[in-house]
Amino acid sequence: MKSKIVLVFLFISAAIYAQEIEPIQADRPDQTETPAIVPKGMFQVETGFTFQKNDALYKKNSLPTALWKYGVTKNFELRLITEFLSEEIINEKVNGFSPIYIGFKVALTEENGIVPKTSFIGHIGLPKAASNEYKTDFVFPKFRFVMQHSLSQKMSFSYNLGAEWDGFTPEPTFIYTVTTGYSITEKLGSYIELFGFIPQIQQSNHSFDGGITYLINDNFMLDLSSGIGISENAPKNYIAFGFSYRR
Repeated sequence: MKSKIVLVFLFISAAIYAQEIEPIQADRPDQTETPAIVPKGMFQVETGFTFQKNDALYKKNSLPTALWKYGVTKNFELRLITEFLSEEIINEKVNGFSPIYIGFKVALTEENGIVPKTSFIGHIGLPKAASNEYKTDFVFPKFRFVMQHSLSQKMSFSYNLGAEWDGFTPEPTFIYTVTTGYSITEKLGSYIELFGFIPQIQQSNHSFDGGITYLINDNFMLDLSSGIGISENAPKNYIAFGFSYRR
C-alpha cells in the first residue's frame, strides 16, 4: 500500500513539474540571444547550418555550429560553443574547427514594468582548441547583456548589447541587436531583426534578417532564417536552418 502511495506521489510531482516548465526557448536562429535559462537539470543543444556570402570572392559556411547548454540552477546555465567552418576565398578552400568557447548565462532581473527581463552571457574562447588554420594567439572573451520586453501575449521586443575580441588584437568589437518576435500560432513563430558589429578601429557593419520557428513539441523546435547586409562592408547575404532540442 505504501509503495502505491509513493508511486502516485511521484507521478503527481512529475506532472506538476512538467507543467511548470515552459516550451523550449533558444538563442537561435536570430542574432539576439534570449534571457531565458535552461531549466535546472536539463540539457539543451541548438545546432544548425549557415551559408554566408560575404562578397563575390569570399564565402563562409558553418557546417554546423552548435551551442550546448546545461541548466545548473534556476538562474544559471553552463554553455559550450563548437563550430566547423568551411571558407572559400578566391577559389581556395579552408576547412576546420574554430576555437571552442566555454561560458555561462546568469539571470539578473525578471520583467517588471519598464524593467526588461535581463540576463548576462559570458564566454571565453580557447585559442588552441581549434584546427591549425583557426588557432589564435590569445585567450579571447565575449559578453552580452540580453534584454526582453513582452509587448503582448503574442509579441516581444528584445535587444542585446555587448562586445567581443578576436584573439589576435586587444581592440574589442562592440555588438548590438534589436529584434521583434511574433507568435503566428502556438507552434509557429516569426521575427525580424537589425544587428551590427562596431570595431574599435575598423568600419562598422550592419545587417537585417528575419526567420521562422516551428515547435514540434515542448522540447524540440525547428528554425529557418535569412539575412542581407545593409552597409557596404557587411556580408552580402546568408541563409540558415537548424533545430533546438532539450531533455
